[in-house]
Amino acid sequence: MAESSAAFFDLDKTIIATSSSAAFSRPMMKEGLFTRADAIRAAYAHFLFSIGSADERQTSRLRDALSELVKGWDVAKVTAVVDETIHELIDPVVYDEALALIRRHQANGRDVIIVSASGAELVAPIADLLGAEHWIASRMEIADGIYTGEITFYAYGQAKADAMRELAAARGYDLDASYAYSDSITDVPMLSAVGHGFVVNPDRSLRRAAAANGWGVLRFRTPVALRKAQATGPAIATIALIAVGVLVTTLIVRSARRRQRAA
Repeated sequence: MAESSAAFFDLDKTIIATSSSAAFSRPMMKEGLFTRADAIRAAYAHFLFSIGSADERQTSRLRDALSELVKGWDVAKVTAVVDETIHELIDPVVYDEALALIRRHQANGRDVIIVSASGAELVAPIADLLGAEHWIASRMEIADGIYTGEITFYAYGQAKADAMRELAAARGYDLDASYAYSDSITDVPMLSAVGHGFVVNPDRSLRRAAAANGWGVLRFRTPVALRKAQATGPAIATIALIAVGVLVTTLIVRSARRRQRAA
């Protein structure tokens, strides 16, 4: 059976114009799941991750801090908060350009996979909201309906790429024919795992990585109300511009590769 291809999307600042964890922090704080001080520590940890400034030791310490934060949380309460607020918090912050790309890949027969370091309890319902076929997210140990604080899988850095390869093997995806999109320098392994990598709204370090690896550069600027976009479809102009940008970048990368082989 011929292999299919897939499109892998980072979530925060790639599909949505914010942090998914930060988006849900206010209702979770309202429910007493954590304090304002906890929220500030978590926001600082996320900031370090997002700019790629946490080294291995610091990443481990921050991961431990986040693990301690969720220890003792009631899973049912977390699920209820997400279910009750997902439309209010996520609907308005989905990039129109990302939604157009998702629909374009699906129209071309590709599965769309959301890949995020956020917990599965957040990522899974957002993936459902977006109509994605699969998701990869961090997973936490649960005992008697309570989070133990143990993180069983942390979808960050190289772990994202490893999970993508495992999913590709299980689902029969040809990664060389697949696509990946991210806004973060920490996702270089994820972008390197596929044949068609694209950076979104890159900072200087990510632009350099894109230039070194022949990845495309995309600009997402227009958050849109998701339910309205689903009712009317992404703007035709948006779809056309994204399609042209992807096509041009692909042709440039292929040309560069041919020149390298010829040399």
